[in-house]
Amino acid sequence: MERQRSFSWKSTKFLLLSFTFSFCLFILSFFCFWVTKSTPSVQQSALHFKYDEPLFSSSSNLNPPNGQSMTSFCANLSARSPNTSHLADTHLRKPQNPYGAVNVSSLRVTHFKKAQNSSGFVSSLDYDGGEVKENESDGSVVAEKVEMVVDNLTNVDDGNRNSATRQDGLLDKDGIPASEKQTREKSIKDCDVSRGRWVLDENYPLYTNVSCPLIDEGFNCQGNGRLDTKYMKWRWRPQDCDIPRFNATKMLELIKGKRLVFVGDSINRNQWESLLCLLMQAVKDPKKVYENRGRRITKEKGDYSFKFVDYQCSVEFFATHYLVHESKARIGQKRVQTLRIDRIDRGSSRWRGANILIFNTANWWTHAKTQAGNNYYQEGGQIYPHLHVLTAFRRALSTWATWVDRHINLQKTHVFFRSSAPSHFRGGQWNTGGHCKEAINPHNDTSIDYAQKDLIAEEVIGRMRTHITFLNVTRLSAYRVDGHPSIYGSKSGRRGSSRIEDCSHWCLPGVPDTWNQLLYYHLLIRESDSRKLG
Repeated sequence: MERQRSFSWKSTKFLLLSFTFSFCLFILSFFCFWVTKSTPSVQQSALHFKYDEPLFSSSSNLNPPNGQSMTSFCANLSARSPNTSHLADTHLRKPQNPYGAVNVSSLRVTHFKKAQNSSGFVSSLDYDGGEVKENESDGSVVAEKVEMVVDNLTNVDDGNRNSATRQDGLLDKDGIPASEKQTREKSIKDCDVSRGRWVLDENYPLYTNVSCPLIDEGFNCQGNGRLDTKYMKWRWRPQDCDIPRFNATKMLELIKGKRLVFVGDSINRNQWESLLCLLMQAVKDPKKVYENRGRRITKEKGDYSFKFVDYQCSVEFFATHYLVHESKARIGQKRVQTLRIDRIDRGSSRWRGANILIFNTANWWTHAKTQAGNNYYQEGGQIYPHLHVLTAFRRALSTWATWVDRHINLQKTHVFFRSSAPSHFRGGQWNTGGHCKEAINPHNDTSIDYAQKDLIAEEVIGRMRTHITFLNVTRLSAYRVDGHPSIYGSKSGRRGSSRIEDCSHWCLPGVPDTWNQLLYYHLLIRESDSRKLG
């Protein structure tokens, strides 16, 4: 009887435990099912957070007050600090950037740490290629790692983009939305960098007349008394793509062990001096940059070469006004100056060994003698009584093109031809009272003095066997009437002793720095293509 009772009690106990366990399992299953149904899916949510660590640590002053939910606390926090709106908004509505145009499909955030800025609010995040980093400007530490997927950027105009900050973590350092930047970068090789606009940039200039002692007096506008500085702070921004900022160290690496040679008139010398100044900013010991011909930089005709010892490279300039040979011939009893449009300049043998060649010619083709064309242009033994300047220009460029095709090895040398840089004389020409001293800002009048010559240059280049990179700087330079030396081309000119203003050349720092940025951009593309082929 006792054994039967014991057995009965044990059976009852086992059944009770089984029932309790089954009931708990049922309640747990029901709870999980309820949670699943009540939680929005990833596709429904604009922001989805995956927490590996708490968003707010126990030591932070960002913990929600007692009795307040995390959601309501985040909403209040968002209202108090715009910098946190992209973190606090976990509801179904999609967040917007400062100009209300960005739709964000998903944002996956991991490893959040406490914010430690002075206001106690989460500080702004800097977006950099898919990863959000800490903002060093205010000492805050917000996130170690953020993976971001951004799409559907619409209706973003330039004015709003300039005024927007990087608070939402979706803009780069130039104020360009991240996904738009990715789209622009995809087509960078097809981008027409000659079209765009000038924007003020407080990071400019990249050097000064103090940090670069190589600036010729004719280009040293600050040294000659120019007081306004805004002309040095404009940065060119193409309309369809982004070009990298000039990096002096990277540029020196690109030309390491090479000869980079400018060949042309004084406008090319303007660009050559600009490049020297830009590159010197990466050299810690100026004594390791020396001029191996031992002559002072002047406006006189000559050739110059500076070497960067640590990189075993040289940056050189060879002066030639027309690329073809300036000569003399006899007409009757007189010996007159002529231009041999069928023969390359005699200095060509010194250019042949260069690794990077930048040619130009245009400025001198506007002078009275070349414009008139009377008993000036010569081919063989024939001196033309009259030849139109554009016809002579075309034949001279064809002579240059033939020389390049015959003597330049594309496996060794990258050839550029820079387009014309327009002058901005008003009220006359350089020798008839023309001036530009009133200009202190860029303008919208993009009338181009040498448009026909640029078209001819492109036509001739298009027929060449050798691949030539056409460095088109005409349009962007046409805006910059404010960039010329004007009366600040010499120390005497600013005191009014000289009536001739310089509205052809350019102040340094200034517009030629942008020409060299485009040169840098094309060399980067070439390096990228070489790596792919290699």
